[in-house]
Parts: sequence; C-alpha cells; structure tokens
Amino acid sequence: MDGLTPASLFTQTADVRSFKSGLADLKVYISLGGWTFSDNHTSTQPVFGNIASTEANRQKFAHNLVKFMRKYGFDGVDLDWEYPGAGDRGGHEKDTENYVLLMKTLRETFDSSAHGHYGLTFTIPSSYWYLRWFDMPGLLKYADWTNVMTYDLHGSWDKENPIGDIVQGHTNLTEIKRSMELLWRNKVAPEKVVFGLGFYGRSFTLKSKTCSKPGCRFAEAGKKGACTDNAGTLAYFEIQDILLDKNPKVVHDREAAVKYISFSNDQWVSYDDEETFQQKVDWANELGLGGLMIWSIDQDDKQFSALRGLLGRSLTSYKALMQRALVTDAGPRAMANAIMAR
Repeated sequence: MDGLTPASLFTQTADVRSFKSGLADLKVYISLGGWTFSDNHTSTQPVFGNIASTEANRQKFAHNLVKFMRKYGFDGVDLDWEYPGAGDRGGHEKDTENYVLLMKTLRETFDSSAHGHYGLTFTIPSSYWYLRWFDMPGLLKYADWTNVMTYDLHGSWDKENPIGDIVQGHTNLTEIKRSMELLWRNKVAPEKVVFGLGFYGRSFTLKSKTCSKPGCRFAEAGKKGACTDNAGTLAYFEIQDILLDKNPKVVHDREAAVKYISFSNDQWVSYDDEETFQQKVDWANELGLGGLMIWSIDQDDKQFSALRGLLGRSLTSYKALMQRALVTDAGPRAMANAIMAR
C-alpha cells in the first residue's frame, strides 16, 4: 500500500466499484491480516507490530490505507491481528497499548479525510488466552464495532491442550455464551459486537468407531475434503454431499445449538445448518448484538443453502449479486468472502 507493493496483489480489487454499482446499501470492506498472516516464522508476522509501534509508522499506514480505499472503492477496513501481545504468535506486551494508538490514528485520519467516512472494525478471538491482550474499551473508543470469531472453539489442536483429545462441537453455543461473558465484564456494548458464524465443520478421526458422541476420543484430524483438501475441515457443501451420499444419522445437540454426524466408520464432524443457525440468531437477537459475520461465504453450496437457512428467506437478489462477484484464487466456486449485516 506504499506505492512499492506490486500491483498484481490487487488485481481482484479492481472491480469493487462495478460490483457495488446499483447497490446503494452495499458496503465493501477490505480485511487485513488473518491467522496465516501472523504465523510463526513468516515474513508477515511482525508487520502489525511494526506498524503500530511508532507514530510515524501509524501515520504512514493510515494515509496509505486511505489512498488505497479511495483508489479501489472500499468503504472501510477490518484489522485481523492474530494476535497482539501473544508471545506464542510473535506478540509483545507493548502491542496492547500500541493497537489502541493505531486505532486512534486510523480513526482521526479517516475522519479528517476529504473523501468521506471510512468504516473501521477489528476482529477478535473468542478464547480468553488470546482475548486478554485486547484493550476492548480502548479499541472500541475508535472502532465502529468488533467481529468475534465464535467458531473454531475446538479442533484437532485440542490434543495438545488441557482439553485433550476429545471431540467437541466447534460452534458450541454453550461455550460461546461463556466466552462472550469476557466482553460483558469489560463493559462492551452488545450493539458493538458482530457475531461470527461458520459455513464449515471441524472434523476428527475417532479412536473407536463405537464411541462417536461429544467427549469421545479422537486419534487425529478428520480426513481431507475432496475440494477443501485440508485435514480437519469440511466445507458446508462437502458436508451436504456426505449427508446425501452416506445418509448418516444426524444428531442435534439442542443445548449447544450444533449438529454432528459420524460416517465412514471413524470420521466425525460438527456443523451448523438452518436449524442451529436460527438458534444462534435467536440468541443474538435476544442480546441485541450488532450483526452477523460469516466465515466464509465460498464454503456454501451452489444453492446458497447455508445462507438461505441463516437468513430464513429467499435469496433471489443475493444470487444475482453473487453472479457479479469476483472469482478468487480459490477457484470457480469462490465468491465474496464474507458478509456483515448490521
């Protein structure tokens, strides 16, 4: 974003303006960061920390970001720093304070821009281990809202954690409610919180095919999906294929608002569908949360079954919108990566 960055990195942003054409209510944000961006032993891991570390760096980043958003037609930015302050993710104690200073600089720069209002949001985890490094009141003084990754509560990584090698739903509403208590204790207003929902499942290979309920032990991550090609993850459309091809027994854990199936002798996956999405939406509405976030829309099937189930209505207009969407490196299935409704 400094004029030295190869233009080829932004080839997929060139059509943002035409994508928004005729859709006055549509706002398109660019999200910066992510899990792999801050992975250990990568050249990008120190980027956020360096940007936030000095006023000069913060100012340069903010002004370059305004130029970038103006050039490509973006309406705002979401920062997904995973995670400031966390030593196991290359973080430093000073990151907590510096992140607030970065948000302050961005807000002041955006508000003083002659090109109109730009939105500013940030993404946070749902686990205390990483959330403890976020100064929520300080960040939300400048940000419009925060996006909470209330998914990936469990996965094959649990084997290395105190939780241990037992299968559990990765979008368990019981645990989500507990994790949200961290926000309420920090006086975060519910309307400033956007609730994250997953269009994918977390899968495991069971140790015993005779034990397939939550709490049973697993040996390793589930087998790779035919399309996603990633052990331990199955896209919504891959799960739908399994349901059609193998006709497994579907178990609905109503208290946890999640479903799971076991199949192919030793495979197990938890996921959400129309029924569990609606349970979660009902809970979000009761609290008065600010909106919903989806990770990620390209994991839906061709009929947009997950999105249709989540929204509870016909998606004729959305289908037309998606026909105009950009195709990313993920291939011809790929569409817009996320939706936020407020």
